[in-house]
Amino acid sequence: MFILDPQIPSVDTMVSAFRLDLAMRLGLAVLAGGAIGLERQIAGKPAGLRTNILICLGSALLMDLSIHVGDAVGGVRIGDPGRIAAQVVTGIGFIGAGTIMQARGTITGLTSAATIWVVAAIGLAIGAGFYVEALGATAMVMLVLMGLGRVEHLLLRTRRSISATIRTRKTLSLDWMTRTLADDGIRIRSAEVFDHADDRVFELWLHGPARQFEVIRGSLPKHADVLNVHLD
Repeated sequence: MFILDPQIPSVDTMVSAFRLDLAMRLGLAVLAGGAIGLERQIAGKPAGLRTNILICLGSALLMDLSIHVGDAVGGVRIGDPGRIAAQVVTGIGFIGAGTIMQARGTITGLTSAATIWVVAAIGLAIGAGFYVEALGATAMVMLVLMGLGRVEHLLLRTRRSISATIRTRKTLSLDWMTRTLADDGIRIRSAEVFDHADDRVFELWLHGPARQFEVIRGSLPKHADVLNVHLD
């Protein structure tokens, strides 16, 4: 009969001493964040491979710290185990906000910001030991980013009609507006022009590819005589 030497530490003791459970969690966080970050890197997004890995890794570490920082002392637990984790949810918003850019009515980076937010949530789940939930969420995020991107591309190519209100200086005519919009693939179906003391307002019903409406939302305001563009 084999008897363990009492001087040799048990597996549970070694795991506890070297925090091998934490090492496994951090490794899983690297894999989950890396999988999502790789897709973002291939897509050429600002928050790519390293960014998503670091966010997921940091969230997992902070979640583990949040759980263990208030370990019971004398049978009494000190502090709130969710306190640090809650700050991750708030703090990740600052990084997400940095990926969102706005330029003359066109907003970009919303998907990158949302990805950063959900990667932090996956890291928190891993840090708390919810591995199945974290891996399931990772798979769903990959499906959304890779699969639905093609669907979104097809939707942007579909043609639709919208109303638009464009305020300009009186130097611009309806003919100029028609030619300018036609250059971007947008056709005016109906138009009304209202002259005021200091400006001219075009009430238009437009038709064209969905993606081109975002193009004119950004390009028209760059003209010196265009004062405001509103697309419904």
